[in-house]
Amino acid sequence: MTKEEFETLLDSIAEQLTQEARATPFTSAKQFEDRVREVVNEHINDAEIKIDFTPHPQAFPDIAVGEFGIEVKFTTNDTWRSVANSIQETNRIDAVKHVYIVFGKMGGTPAVKWGEYEKSVMHVRTSHVPRFEVEIGAEQSLFEQMGIPYDEFRVSEMHEKMEYIRDYARGRLKPGERLWWLEDRPGEEHTLPIQARLYTKLPIEEKKRLRAEAVLLCPEIVSSGRSRNKYDDVVLFLLTYHGVLAHQTRDMFSAGSVANPKNDNKGGIYIQRAIELLEDEIREAADRMDDALFVEYWGVSVAPDQRINEWLRRADKYAKDWRPSDVLFLDDN
Repeated sequence: MTKEEFETLLDSIAEQLTQEARATPFTSAKQFEDRVREVVNEHINDAEIKIDFTPHPQAFPDIAVGEFGIEVKFTTNDTWRSVANSIQETNRIDAVKHVYIVFGKMGGTPAVKWGEYEKSVMHVRTSHVPRFEVEIGAEQSLFEQMGIPYDEFRVSEMHEKMEYIRDYARGRLKPGERLWWLEDRPGEEHTLPIQARLYTKLPIEEKKRLRAEAVLLCPEIVSSGRSRNKYDDVVLFLLTYHGVLAHQTRDMFSAGSVANPKNDNKGGIYIQRAIELLEDEIREAADRMDDALFVEYWGVSVAPDQRINEWLRRADKYAKDWRPSDVLFLDDN
């Protein structure tokens, strides 16, 4: 079967399913997918092609028709847009070379349309397992936006795929937004905890570890106390990378309990004293944390043994009335 012949077949299938949907709308994704499979089987005139009516539930695409495949999408809304499969395509059917979508839209005027998968993928939804979004009739495909053909993208290693996805997602960020999924190499996958946690409820040692990471990534916290938004990146980092909500972020660094736990009345700059008490934890964080985080927050890749010195250089530019490099990490510079 040629590509042209298969697309003619899809025309017939979509027309028949549209008529059926308008007579009696389909009510569930499973009902629609089962019917698509039946109609495809009815239209196939090739004895060598067998439609599998009991496929693996996670198989991609849903229906294999020789070297062609059909991914079935369904919605009860009046839209041609839907979340699709993971970018990993772990359970892809090897025999399928060309993938199409058959989309059943039951909202508004029920209709069924088909589209080429590569041209229909128009966005990637970023979660701990990024998933494609598809739209029949999309103006520009995701792969055109990323500058890589689908067939080349799909056979790439996961870390290579993520490079394209991150670049695409960064280009869509609004001011003040951050990416939370920063895995950069095989084995460095980051999964956001499902449950949100309050910073105030965390164990003391975890609080110290998170404060150290936040200080390192966000040297702007040494800015004047009157500086607006100096804790914004801290809030976003804790929330999007650790699932931790810190609703009194300033207190994490300026409260007496963290800057002056001995209550010795020595005064001084509280943010300086808070960082001094975290120096060991910050050094450990500098050695441990993923380089992708520094690229995300600092805009450059920095070797672990240079991160403290780079932090001091940046902090000196933010601080007013004191110089962090004169009093902090004296053994490191």
